[in-house]
Order: sequence, then C-alpha cells, then structure tokens
Amino acid sequence: MKILLIFFSLITGLAFSQEKTFSETDLTISKWIDGSLIVPNSGSDHLAIIIAGSGPTDRNGNQNFLKTNNLKKLAQDLAQNGIASFRYDKRIVKQIKMSAVDQNTKFDDFVSDAIDVVHYFKTKQEFKNIYIIGHSQGSLIGMLAAQQNVDGFISLAGAGQPIDDVIIEQVQKTAPMFTEDTKRVFDILKKGQTTTDFPPALASIFNMDIQEFMMSWMKHDPAAIIKTLSIPVLIINGTKDLQVETAEAELLHEANQKSQLKLIEKMNHVLFIIEGDTQENAKSYNDLNGKISEDLIKTIVGFIKK
Repeated sequence: MKILLIFFSLITGLAFSQEKTFSETDLTISKWIDGSLIVPNSGSDHLAIIIAGSGPTDRNGNQNFLKTNNLKKLAQDLAQNGIASFRYDKRIVKQIKMSAVDQNTKFDDFVSDAIDVVHYFKTKQEFKNIYIIGHSQGSLIGMLAAQQNVDGFISLAGAGQPIDDVIIEQVQKTAPMFTEDTKRVFDILKKGQTTTDFPPALASIFNMDIQEFMMSWMKHDPAAIIKTLSIPVLIINGTKDLQVETAEAELLHEANQKSQLKLIEKMNHVLFIIEGDTQENAKSYNDLNGKISEDLIKTIVGFIKK
C-alpha cells in the first residue's frame, strides 16, 4: 500500500510540475489574419506582437518543409517570463488553406496586416505596453507597423539594406556568374516594368508571378525607416545566421544610433544555437526539437521589462 501511495504521489507531483503557466487563445483579427494569443496565468502588462519572415510562414514559424516551431517556442518562453504575445499566420497561409491565393498580393498588404493587429490590441486596451518583434522579412514589416505608436520594436535577423541589394550580395557570393543578370533585372523592376529576360537559374527570384511583389518590397529601405523610429529599438542577429549577416544588424544600428545592438554568438537564422558546421546549421531548419537561444530570451525580456 505504501508503494502505491508513493507511486501516486510521484504521478501527481509530475502532473503538477508540467502544468502550463500560461493560457493560449485563438483569435481572428481580420479576413486574412488568424493567430494565437498567449497570456501568462499571472497576467501581463506587456504584449509582444510576433511577425514571421518571408514565404507562407505560419504563426509557429513553419512552412511545408521547414518546421522548427521557433516562433511558438519564442512565445512560450516569453510567457514563462511574464510577457504575453500574439503571433499570427501570414495571409498567404489562410489563402492556401482556402484555395484562394491572391497573385496580386503586395508587400504592403503584409504591412497592413501588421497594422491591423496593432490597432486590434490598442483598441482592446488589455495591455499597457505593446511591442513588435519582427523576424527576418518580418523585421521590415514590423518597423513599418511600429510607426503606429507602439512602445518598442525588436528586429530579429532583419536586413539593413533594401531586398534587391541583399539578393545581389547573396548572388555575388553563391553564384557570381549571375550577378550582372541579377542587377540588370532589378534595374528593370525599379522602373516599374516586368521582364521575362532572365536566366532560368534566377526563376525563384524573378518569376513573373512574384515580380510585382518584389517591386513593392524593394521600394522600402530598412535603414531609412528604422532611422525615423523614436521609440526604443533592439536589434538582434546571430553570428551563425546563414541568411542574414551581422553586418545587416550593424547597418540598422548605425541608422538608429539610439538603438541597442545584440549579436548572439552561435545563434542561427531560426534562433537556435549551432555548435557545429554549416551542415548542422542547415539541418536545424527542420528540427522540431531545437531549443531557442537562452541569451535571446534573456535579451528580449530585459528590453521589454526595463
């Protein structure tokens, strides 16, 4: 009997230790925007709106063949530190689910979605302070939405140059033989024109169905925009980010010299710590067991709660 009592005591204790310290609620913000609100059980004065990167990225930071749950883990870790968060599926995710993909979607539509989210929570007045955390492409979206009188902005792995300059640099490093063609096509797009005259190897960048979107994206200069922000700004980049170099974060910091800059050793683009080589880094993009950088969480919490 004593053994049974001890066994049940252990089970009860284990269940208690695994009890969630936060609640999660699904919310619909607009026609195209659904997301998840996480609030610590103890409540919170602070809300972080988390904006995902490029592509059909869902609220958890996942795409079809890239699954890490990194944004979900970020939200949960913030909740463990007393900070509420709202993360949402990009509009393309819902369009895909509804078999209603809009080929005319522009970059500014993503900005409008982020602004809708900000207005939703400002209208509700449930949180005293609202912060925006933008990851990768979401950094640019976030800094544009941050002009809606929020309390602070955090850039995670965000570019410091317009997207055309970023892509040209990437092509120069990975496929230099296509550098001049890349520059030439971007020059055409800058004039508001489309073209079919590009090498097949560049189709993922310049397909006709994304040229209009690319035009709307490249007109925004992150360094110029972040310079206009008078709110507290935190810029974070990992030293093992394969997609966004630390130099991009430094460009943003130089543009807004009142900002804080944090370079996290060994953190990669999906916010995991990588001890090994490039192969390990690439594999982490589909690692559901990967852990968010503790230094990242500590830095964000310190910035929001200061």
